[in-house]
Amino acid sequence: MPKQVIKSDLGLPGGRRGWISVLVAAGFLLGACAAPVRETSRKAPIEQSVHAVAEAGDLPLKLISAEYALQRGDLATAANGYAEASALSTDSAIAEQATRLALASTQWQLARTTLKRWQSLDPKAVGILQSQAWIALAEDDVEGAYAALAELAARGGESRWRPIAQALIAAKDKKIAAALLARLATAQRLGENDQDWVAMSQLAFKLDDKALAERLSTESVKRFDSGDALAWSAQLALDRKDKVTARQRFAQALKRDPESLRLRIGYAALLAESGDNAAAARALAVGKQTDVVYGARAAYLARADDKVQLGALYREIESDKSELAGKRIYLLGQLAELIKKNSQAIDWYRQVPESDEHWFAAGMRVVVLSDKGGDAGLAASKLEELRLAAVPESGESMDLILLEAELLIAKGNKAAALTVYSGGLDRAPDEPRLLYARAMLSIEMEDLAAGERDLRKLLATDPESADALNALGYTLVDRTNRLSEAVELIEKAIRIKPDEPAILDSYGWAQYRLGNIGEAVELLRKAYAKQPDSEVAAHLGEVLWVSGDRDEARQIWEQGRKKDADNKVLIETVKRLAS
Repeated sequence: MPKQVIKSDLGLPGGRRGWISVLVAAGFLLGACAAPVRETSRKAPIEQSVHAVAEAGDLPLKLISAEYALQRGDLATAANGYAEASALSTDSAIAEQATRLALASTQWQLARTTLKRWQSLDPKAVGILQSQAWIALAEDDVEGAYAALAELAARGGESRWRPIAQALIAAKDKKIAAALLARLATAQRLGENDQDWVAMSQLAFKLDDKALAERLSTESVKRFDSGDALAWSAQLALDRKDKVTARQRFAQALKRDPESLRLRIGYAALLAESGDNAAAARALAVGKQTDVVYGARAAYLARADDKVQLGALYREIESDKSELAGKRIYLLGQLAELIKKNSQAIDWYRQVPESDEHWFAAGMRVVVLSDKGGDAGLAASKLEELRLAAVPESGESMDLILLEAELLIAKGNKAAALTVYSGGLDRAPDEPRLLYARAMLSIEMEDLAAGERDLRKLLATDPESADALNALGYTLVDRTNRLSEAVELIEKAIRIKPDEPAILDSYGWAQYRLGNIGEAVELLRKAYAKQPDSEVAAHLGEVLWVSGDRDEARQIWEQGRKKDADNKVLIETVKRLAS
């Protein structure tokens, strides 16, 4: 089936609850592996010249030229410019910058020259040993690289592993880099700092040496049993597809450090990934609450469709006496809407300050809910206010056109909605959202030719639009006999978005039309597991019915009715087959 056009009662794309946005970051970043070239806020000083000098000896001119090259992204020219400047200056910062730029642009001979200059000016600089190792690795001098990195590790200090990691991650041969890490990351060198053990295990993983990563992780858990060590062990268990161990380790990590927001978010993401959104919300309910945590809990509960807990969360946030910023007010509006308290939702949305980033989205919800509730005056006045405030460059004007059309469609006035789409396209002929929306409405109104024209125009501009490919492919499968052309379009869409439920549904329906019942059932089951909506239920139920599994077909259809009893595809399918 085609991906649905933005629906006014659902908000932004991304599923029934997609309009609650939440950022869940479950990864544990390798702090040691920063980008090899640093951007310094401190510019190398320009030495003053009080006498006219020849261009070859004009240090300020060389620095300015090198900086311009760097701003253009021309690293090679910048490196050469800084190298020339370093020969004229006694400032080690200029030689350091020249060396780093030479390394970044893989000019190894130049790097050796600038490194020698840097070493003469600041022989104890940590970066010198790192640069020596970097050059040695580039020139396949493994023992030279080891000697420099071992000396760097022996110097001690809390951050000694960071430059080691930078050098190893930049190596052209990951196997050699991993072998060097195995020699360097000994218990004696790593010492009693759990962060170093975890960081080196993460580095080993990044270098594709999972055995070394596991060894270092296991030892870190044994030695420290810390939250970070356990959490990284959980990540490795996930990589092994061992979700049971991963959950156990994350739970242990939270016992060690129950206030860690990073661990709580990571654990919640793991639970959600395994399909237990309610448990993910419960995991986040323990500990300090912030707007980010509240938003994540709301998103997980919405996915779990747990109205009781959504109501409890609404009351919890409402009773929180901390300052009500725009983000929290907007979330309260969303929660009120989810639990069908639309008048309260409108009140919250109208309180979002105009200076807040959510003001425009809140205004759109006011239009939708007031229109649905019969307050046409409030809907019209808010819509006009939004039109005046819309920033064209941000896409807000297009959002309003889509909203206005959806309100008309909801009232059954499809012809007027089509006019609204067309008016928007007169102003922005290639706007993809309007083309897609008008195409879907034209097809719904049985004007397949117009719908196909819009979808092909969209694909001419963006040939990799999986949604447009899928929509056109599904339309051809469902409404025509152009099956080979349709399958080609859907297969291209599925290569771009292999796990998109709507595309899997289209592909399954195409296989059914081609007579490949077994493959159709498999694809439609997969689509239904990911997105159990009524239209996928109609398709899966039909294929099961035809294959003889009529009891299961009825069960699937009944589940679809509970989701959306008014779905036209489901109603027609059941009437045609089972009445």
